[in-house]
Amino acid sequence: MKKLFLTVALAAAVAGVNAQDMTSKKGTPILPEAGDWSIGFDAAPWLNYFGNLMSNAGNNSANAAYQESNTIVGKYMKDANTAYRAKVRIGFGSTTFNNIIQDDASTSTPRGTVTDELKSSGMDITLGGGIQKYRGKGRLRGFYGAEAGISLGSAKETYSYGNAFSSSNNTPTTTDWTTGQAGPVNGSRPTEVKAGSTFGFNLRGFIGAEYFFAPKMSIGAEYGWGLGLSSTGEGEETRESWNGTGTTSQTGKTGKSSSFGLDVDNASGAIVLALYF
Repeated sequence: MKKLFLTVALAAAVAGVNAQDMTSKKGTPILPEAGDWSIGFDAAPWLNYFGNLMSNAGNNSANAAYQESNTIVGKYMKDANTAYRAKVRIGFGSTTFNNIIQDDASTSTPRGTVTDELKSSGMDITLGGGIQKYRGKGRLRGFYGAEAGISLGSAKETYSYGNAFSSSNNTPTTTDWTTGQAGPVNGSRPTEVKAGSTFGFNLRGFIGAEYFFAPKMSIGAEYGWGLGLSSTGEGEETRESWNGTGTTSQTGKTGKSSSFGLDVDNASGAIVLALYF
C-alpha cells in the first residue's frame, strides 16, 4: 500500500492542480459528468512499474482482482453520483494442431509421413451488471453498490490420425498430445473429448474509493463481499482401440463438480485505473 500512496502522490504532483479545484488549468472538469462512459483497467502493472522506479527491490506488487480474465469492464454515469456498471465477455474460438509422424505403411527410405490432427474449440461468455453510488466531495470520492453476473463455458477436442488400426498394425504410431512425441499407441487413443459445460453465478456488494489525479482519470481501491456459485457438468471422452478383428469405439463419462461460497472476494483490495470520456 505504501507504493500505492507514493504513486498517487506522484500522479497528483504531475497533474499540477489544486486538490480542491474541480477543473484543470484548461477548464476541463476533473470529475465525471452525467452521460460519461468509463473503462476500467487493472492498475497493478502500472503500480509495479512506478514502484520499481522508486525501489531497488524490483518486486513491488499490487492485487489484480478487479475483473475476470479477458472481460471488458465499464461504467455509464447516469448522473454525478450514480453509475451503471457492466462486464462483458463473448468469446468463441478454435485451434488446429498438426503433427507430422512416420507412415507405418511406408517402405521407402526415408520413411514417408502422415499427419495427426487435433482440433480444439471453446466458448466463454460472461455477462454482469450493477449500480454504483458515489459520495463525498473533491477529488477523493467514496463509492458503494451491488452487482450480479453469470458465466458460461464449454470446450471440445477432436482427434484424427494418419496411421489407422489394422490386423497387421495393432499398435500404430500415434502422437501423444500431452508431450507432442509419437510412438506406438498404448491400448487406445482418444477421438473426441467434450469437457463438461460450466456455469457460474455471483451476487456481490462492493465498497471503495477513487482519487481523480487528472481530468476524468482516477485510481482507486475496491473491496467486495458476496455469494458465488459454480458448477461443471459431466463430460464425455471417446476412445478407439483394436479388438482383435476391427476397430472399436467406447465413450465414457467424466465427473462433475459444484462449489458455493459466501465471502470477501478480494481480501487485499483490487487496485483500479479508470478513464472517463
